[in-house]
Amino acid sequence: MNRSEIPLEELFADPAITQVQISPDGARLAYIAPLDGVKNIFVKDLKTGEARPVTADRGRGIPYFAWLYNGDLLYLQDKDGDENWRLYRVAAEGGEPLLLTPGEGVQARPAKISPEHPDEILVALNDRDPRFHDLYRVNVSTGERVLILENPGFVDILADEHHRPRVAHRQREDGGGELLVLDGGEWKPLISWGLEDDITTRPVTVRADSLYLFSSIGRNTAALVRKDLKTGEEVLLAEDPDYDLTNFTQGGNALLFHPRKTAPEAIGVMRERLSWIVLDESLEPDFGRLQSELEGDFYIASRDLEDRVWVVYETDDDQPGRFWLYDRTHGALSLLGEAYPWLKQYRLAKTRPIRYTARDGRVIEGYLTLPPEREARNLPTVILPHGGPWWRDAWGFDPWAQWLANRGFAVLQPNFRGSTGYGKDHLNAGNKEWGGRMQDDLTDGVRWLIAEGIADPDRIAIMGGSYGGYATLAGLAFTPELYAAGVDLVGPSNLITLIESVPPYWKPMLATFHQRVGHPERDRRHLIERSPLFAAERIQAPLLIGQGKNDPRVKKEESLQIVEALKNRGKPVEYVEYPDEGHGFMKFANRLDFFRRADAFLKRHVLGV
Repeated sequence: MNRSEIPLEELFADPAITQVQISPDGARLAYIAPLDGVKNIFVKDLKTGEARPVTADRGRGIPYFAWLYNGDLLYLQDKDGDENWRLYRVAAEGGEPLLLTPGEGVQARPAKISPEHPDEILVALNDRDPRFHDLYRVNVSTGERVLILENPGFVDILADEHHRPRVAHRQREDGGGELLVLDGGEWKPLISWGLEDDITTRPVTVRADSLYLFSSIGRNTAALVRKDLKTGEEVLLAEDPDYDLTNFTQGGNALLFHPRKTAPEAIGVMRERLSWIVLDESLEPDFGRLQSELEGDFYIASRDLEDRVWVVYETDDDQPGRFWLYDRTHGALSLLGEAYPWLKQYRLAKTRPIRYTARDGRVIEGYLTLPPEREARNLPTVILPHGGPWWRDAWGFDPWAQWLANRGFAVLQPNFRGSTGYGKDHLNAGNKEWGGRMQDDLTDGVRWLIAEGIADPDRIAIMGGSYGGYATLAGLAFTPELYAAGVDLVGPSNLITLIESVPPYWKPMLATFHQRVGHPERDRRHLIERSPLFAAERIQAPLLIGQGKNDPRVKKEESLQIVEALKNRGKPVEYVEYPDEGHGFMKFANRLDFFRRADAFLKRHVLGV
């Protein structure tokens, strides 16, 4: 190995600390960290500094947890990536976890955790019908479960802080949606929208008699809106003319609500970088202090119930994530921990926002990461399209981009049409354009890099996961002259079988796929033309495919069928399947194995070493 190379086991390791949350009483911190190589929950006493694990999982690890308002912890796990999430309660002192929800074949979703009801939570379960999640009240001490509302076909049901179901979200057959309010035991229409406003319009939370939602109705970008559930009055709280407001980005939660307050206090807007719109003027000094003291973008990860202490997460392009404890009373900021402290010894790459113009005049924004200490001329290059595709890349630390830049590649992450974040016009420009104009945006990004002199036209690869995996297959099949190699993680190859095999609990929102990708019957010819499987004979470049055996979203047959088609034609393809993974690689050993293969693959076929 080149001495300047960052070892893959350091780049793709589980973080030393992540998901840091302060307890409701402000006395303790909980976080996820490796225990004997497996992600577990730790609790730290802020007074004594003592930290110890409170779970002892030895398998897949724990991906998510939350404090309960009785002082215990709630966490979620699935089985080998099947996404049938189970909820567990464990005491903050440790001990035997209590399974709160059914196991095999049932998916649990936390629906509400409120300080008004410290001994219970609301949970959505699809145990009655795998398509629909009914709403249950669950006692976190005993596990006793009571059905409070059957779901007749809604995408989601929102309850208020008193655990009363108030608003339901239903998708229409035309791809639009509607919100209904529960009034006198009857669901009554509240708001409706068409396909053009779907995804950019969605409910967020109910507080008191107010529904808070993001809405692009009557405007191009998603704004933050309050809807009075009794009078129907609608109030615009915040908007940006060019970018969507959102409650979640890759870095963290971008909508700030305190558990004891009914109105939002701040909202993030991801432009080229994250900016904050402060809605509660009492927080302006705090945001001002954080902006002046932190170099990277920051999120408020957690707060105690008295709102005296915040946990702040900071992300930078060439600095792994850091967690800070912010004492509002004294204005003091102290470092809690770094996600990847071992990477500080290496020089990491800088990422800069870029723009280029697609062939039809649409401006595409994205991010370019260049190898440090290298002239940006004639570089080997990787195009790295994001998954979703109804998602976007954002500025900040990215292990994939750092790995590739460290190996000498320029890395382009374009937010092609169909991406979220740039308004509904940009989103809807991707409707039924999988493999079409969405793919052209990637091709035009390659051409832009070549024209700028950055990319060597003979040494360009494409790599991605999920939709990014599909874009990889499409790039090799539809523009075979462009790429020297491709790396696909859990990417669909046949759009017909992808849509026909979605998980049952996606059925309430299946119209999204029919309207934005295509209908397996009405648009069959179109879907065949846009499916890389049916153009496999055109693929020339070597291809590496990684797949989780239990992936419920992109079934393993999506990978197997194109592998078989390529092998039957004598095309160069490598395939690796992980029996204990789903839609992505959660276990460190599997992640390391795949990226070692990808590292060697790209060096061999693009760098020629």
